[in-house]
Amino acid sequence: MKKVSQHIYVRTLTENDAESLLTLELENRSYFQEFTPLVKDDFFTLPRQIERIQRSRQRIAQDESYMHGIFLNETGALIGTISLSSVERGPIEGAWLGYVLDQRQGGNGYMTEAIRLIIDFAFFELNLHRIEAGVKPSNKGSIRVLEKTGFENEGLNRKKVKINGVWEDHYLFAIIHPDES
Repeated sequence: MKKVSQHIYVRTLTENDAESLLTLELENRSYFQEFTPLVKDDFFTLPRQIERIQRSRQRIAQDESYMHGIFLNETGALIGTISLSSVERGPIEGAWLGYVLDQRQGGNGYMTEAIRLIIDFAFFELNLHRIEAGVKPSNKGSIRVLEKTGFENEGLNRKKVKINGVWEDHYLFAIIHPDES
């Protein structure tokens, strides 16, 4: 799958992207750890990134999770990842949105574009009904991006995610398929 917007495109990662993915993770390691749970040191190796991509492709085949890279149209550089995980079918028809963006690329509107592409993919190709996202109350940029793309704050989940050894509160944001809201 490849979806294109004005400045970026998103597509499923392949093993050829493993080095770029490793570079993204290494260059943003301390920045990403402000918002996501700690990962073990072996995560930051090429074999582990290849394995991550392979596992992601298996999960896509099983309709469990969809991880994509975010790439600049102009250069083809990998600048982030965006995923729909914990896909539930049946009476739920929902998924969980997660994303990271190279710290140097913040403020350019790229994540807004990427989320809009993934919303379109989720609702009109995967036929999902609802997408949820969690965000720390201190992450003002992520809150703005979710609001700009149509997500609504549904409340606070207290002590939801353990980040750097501390249980952190997270707002629950959600968006409903426009034809079903």
